[in-house]
Amino acid sequence: MIPINAPQIGREEIDAVVKVMKSGALTHGLGAGVMVTKFEKEFAKFVEAKHGVAVNTGTSALHLSLAGSGIGVGDEVILPSFTFVATAEVVVMTGAKPVFVDINPDTYTVSSKAVEKAITKKTKAIMPVDLYGLPADMQPLREIADKHGLKIVEDAAQAHGATYRGKPVGTLANVACWSFYGSKNMTTGEGGMVTTNDDETAEKLSFMRSHGEKEKYNSLMLGHNYHMPEIQAAIGCVQLKKLPKFVAQRSKNARRLTERLAKARSLQLPKEPKGCTSSWYLYTIRMKNAKKEQRDRTVEKLKRKGIGAEVYYKNPVHLMSYYSKFGKYRLPVTEKAAAQVLSLPVHPGVTAEQADFISEAVLHLVK
Repeated sequence: MIPINAPQIGREEIDAVVKVMKSGALTHGLGAGVMVTKFEKEFAKFVEAKHGVAVNTGTSALHLSLAGSGIGVGDEVILPSFTFVATAEVVVMTGAKPVFVDINPDTYTVSSKAVEKAITKKTKAIMPVDLYGLPADMQPLREIADKHGLKIVEDAAQAHGATYRGKPVGTLANVACWSFYGSKNMTTGEGGMVTTNDDETAEKLSFMRSHGEKEKYNSLMLGHNYHMPEIQAAIGCVQLKKLPKFVAQRSKNARRLTERLAKARSLQLPKEPKGCTSSWYLYTIRMKNAKKEQRDRTVEKLKRKGIGAEVYYKNPVHLMSYYSKFGKYRLPVTEKAAAQVLSLPVHPGVTAEQADFISEAVLHLVK
């Protein structure tokens, strides 16, 4: 089976873990151990941010960012429904209400026009998602946020190495949130990071990730236990050095798939809009004229051929039973995309021969 994603782990990561284990310093009371601090600085520099705050998961990064931005009971946060549930989950965790809006049909990222229409007096933040590794169109969102006095918390969990208008993703947000889950472009097994250029926000989040403590046994505010272990940070430092090569190989594989699938008129292939470069976390195609059942059968047939095709995200969050209580939403672009898209393996472990095999299998099934 060619998996949809596969962590690229080598001898360097293993040696880094062993070194930490031999040191005996596996964690730090305030979440700021030697390796964590190093990883924070190096990752922040990579994404051209002033500060990085490492945490234990990408979900923690999102939650910490919202809570640290003062989002709470009675507030509203605007976000796409076409995303992993964590994006909405953290809004509810703060006591705020998720307000779901539709997406652009070509990029699957949030529609700025839909965002502006959804703003009310209760709106406090916008949460764009860089889906499948493609940056959301941030400039119009930044203008909307500035106009209405809103914060932008960017979910960049899938976009390590992506750029928007010549800059790393996250630079137009108040805070950007990253995941280092095992499937991501770079991994620490689990893990997350918040990046920001705001000194006060960075300091506050560093306290909040460790029970609100500035120093041991002296909590200044409500916090959480969101520490990143030293082992994870050590892996992260190694993976970060490899990330440019990982993304370059993903891009190469994506180009190869596109060249071979371009002949299928029934498919909508992923594109990079002008000014954007994707991290190619996932290579997502769309069966333009298909119904959900036909798409699902295609995915199953690809799996039987040894191709780990998957559907992200077949159940938009606004249609999930728990989240339906936050209101009824009509999101036709989201719902149509959820019924027609499927993702193909494009990770650095995919060889040219495998990419060709994937392309031929898809063409045979959709012709």
